[in-house]
Amino acid sequence: MPIISVTNLLKKFDGHPVVNNISFKLEKGTCVALLGPNGAGKTTTLRMLSGLIRSNGGNITFEGLEKTADIRSEIGYLPQHPVFHNWMTGKEFLVYVAKLADLDKRTAAKEADRLLERVGISDAKNRRIGKYSGGMKQRLGIAQAMIHQPKLLILDEPVSALDPIGRREVLTLMEELKLETTLLFSTHILNDAEEVSDELLLMHKGDIVESGSLAEVRQKHKVNKIDLGFKEGFTGFEQEIKALPSVLNLEVDKNKISVIVTDTDIGREELLRLIQAKGWPLDKFVVGRATLEDLFMKVVQE
Repeated sequence: MPIISVTNLLKKFDGHPVVNNISFKLEKGTCVALLGPNGAGKTTTLRMLSGLIRSNGGNITFEGLEKTADIRSEIGYLPQHPVFHNWMTGKEFLVYVAKLADLDKRTAAKEADRLLERVGISDAKNRRIGKYSGGMKQRLGIAQAMIHQPKLLILDEPVSALDPIGRREVLTLMEELKLETTLLFSTHILNDAEEVSDELLLMHKGDIVESGSLAEVRQKHKVNKIDLGFKEGFTGFEQEIKALPSVLNLEVDKNKISVIVTDTDIGREELLRLIQAKGWPLDKFVVGRATLEDLFMKVVQE
């Protein structure tokens, strides 16, 4: 059952549409990645869903609420660049946010302790936020978005500004949270979406260009790919590989090559036969499915 339904959502800035009549539904209990390059309209879409800005048209319907109702009490939101009062401790900040959400003092303190434990920073609850690492601040931001127990948690680029350690911490937390609530997050880092999400919304120039589960999108835009690697310094293989009957396209990066073929079984036989006949110094031969990046580029170019 959809927790939120979006119909013909439109947003213009200076008369120019940045979100162009998009429609989609979020099913309860799913983790959905809103994908797209910078400037695709992801943040604008999330701000409309969270009630921070008004649309120029279309409808957002939340489960159990009237169309004119304020949906902000049902949604937790973490912006791309969250701002904290660095002189506060982590617990003080969460209690402050909880009171803004109309929780009484006792409940606010209890929820603050629970969520600090939940996001894994309870040992730093009495430390000033200014002393937190980037990953800790993002986890605190997720805790504040959850303080009023929303039905939908919206995260805007939650790991884009983090170092590898902080990124891993937040992605692990998201893996856990998606088992507890409906989660919608935006990202331009396709590997993160592939790792965490159940469903995808691919956005490009203000339009939703593809949607569905990763398996469904892969099947719809199936690409047969074989990755090859040769010893460093070896070149001159492109034209002969291109000439093989099963080869549709190839991409070369120094001594590495990705070959798109009509059929992986036929392509594998043709490539191995050619490589063996030529005596090329092969280091890598991987038959695999296309990455999410491959799929996204294919969808955008269609």
